[in-house]
Amino acid sequence: MSLIRWSPFFEPFEGMDKMLEEMQAMNSRPSSGIVPPVDMYETKEAVVVETPIAGIDPKHLSISIDNGMLSIKGTSERKTEVDDKNYYRKEVRHGSIYRQVALPSAVNEEKTEASYENGVLKILMPKIGEKKAIKVEVKKK
Repeated sequence: MSLIRWSPFFEPFEGMDKMLEEMQAMNSRPSSGIVPPVDMYETKEAVVVETPIAGIDPKHLSISIDNGMLSIKGTSERKTEVDDKNYYRKEVRHGSIYRQVALPSAVNEEKTEASYENGVLKILMPKIGEKKAIKVEVKKK
């Protein structure tokens, strides 16, 4: 049994301080790279994921499905670099990309297909046929 410290005074901001400390610890972690947005939808036959990843060579992409999680990894390289670093704006990001999303239903990993067109990656994952509920009869002994 653990001991709980007793405090005779109510500390209303104790929980808030703890939450801020945890948020600061999360922000101090190294960045995991660019996190591309995804659109996920379901058809009768498949689960489809689309994500805009313009500027990334499809050869540098890795897609995997494991335990109902889809993982997309890749790298984008900056081919031109400006010697004079007097930017007015620098919003185009480059580096590693990583996105992991939970799939809404079971899919057939072996028949998954991916295509890349006009900067959009489209992943088509055929669904596994749903199992029908079975009725179990209780026998009286």
